[in-house]
Amino acid sequence: MKAVVYEGPRQVSVKEVPDARIERPTDVLVRITSANICGSDLHMYEGRTDFEPGRWFGHENLGQVVEVGDGVDKVRVGDWVVLPFNISCGHCKNCERQLTNYCLTAQPELKMAGAAYGFADMGPYGGGQAELLRVPWGDFNCLRLGEDAEQRQTDYVMLADIFPTGYHATEMAGVKPGDQTVIYGAGPVGLMAALSATIRGASKVMVVDRHPDRLRLAESIGAIAIDDSKVDPVQAVLEQTMGLGADNGCECVGYQAHEPDGQEQANLTMNRLVASVRFTGTIGTVGVFVPQDPGAGDELAKQGKLAFDFGMFWFKGQHIGTGQAPVKKYNRQLRDLIAGGKAEPSFIVSHELPLDRAPEAYEHFDKRDDGWTKVVLHPAMAGA
Repeated sequence: MKAVVYEGPRQVSVKEVPDARIERPTDVLVRITSANICGSDLHMYEGRTDFEPGRWFGHENLGQVVEVGDGVDKVRVGDWVVLPFNISCGHCKNCERQLTNYCLTAQPELKMAGAAYGFADMGPYGGGQAELLRVPWGDFNCLRLGEDAEQRQTDYVMLADIFPTGYHATEMAGVKPGDQTVIYGAGPVGLMAALSATIRGASKVMVVDRHPDRLRLAESIGAIAIDDSKVDPVQAVLEQTMGLGADNGCECVGYQAHEPDGQEQANLTMNRLVASVRFTGTIGTVGVFVPQDPGAGDELAKQGKLAFDFGMFWFKGQHIGTGQAPVKKYNRQLRDLIAGGKAEPSFIVSHELPLDRAPEAYEHFDKRDDGWTKVVLHPAMAGA
């Protein structure tokens, strides 16, 4: 089968790899029809993780079931399914508590928790930017879709990761009806957090970024765009909130946060959130931070550490939630919002491309080129 294979920093190719296949009775085999390029794929693409050359990417996947193992009871050949990026068993201590993001069974390293398709340090599993995907514990991991699945793939594929991840940010931040919420980062996850905050009833959603195309998308769903290359974002938030600060905030950037001039500053968004959120407010952090980052520009960041404004955080009595999203906690209800016409996460999609154009897509998305806000790859689409 064809797959998007990592060759080294900023180098991917589309080449033949061994076909995904049923390996255990509980497996499901899916023909992938839509696979997104995710912002977290870029950390690996840029060589900022220990993702091994020769493996293939892809953790935001949707497709049609073509084969099921003998131990699969619910999922049937022909079903359209979307797959949470978390691979989870459904029966370990963490899965039983809905913490499928930290499954103890799917992760082969005993000192670790959590697994994912085509991702650094999250197990040996192949990615879905390919023609086929093996789904372990298929009955548990496959979310079946309705009759409109094929026609609305660009909406439903967002259930694999970024829509639940954005929603998780607002859940950890405790967004309630009437709240004023600030979101740092208007990439795909930040935009999904803005959409989620609106769904949850926030009266004012402020989104901080500096890319005009992303800020326009934020405005298209009713958010207030704040360009941090033109204004002090903390002051802008305070002006919008009578000097009190937002009720809550979401961090959707991660460890490669940087100033408008391009200088990386891993603590930038976290400290701005402490300053932007009011006393006793809550922060939800879904941007990726890592235990070590040898490619960082300063010694603290290389060790996965931040110069965090903990004194002000403590003084303001703030709270924080962190970590990857437990996709299965949210994906069914978010699916039903899409099916009912209450949410259209595909508003962020800028490009739908065949698999063969993945190298070009990665290059544009990595450079944050104008207009490249979200790419959906379609393995069956004819090359252009």
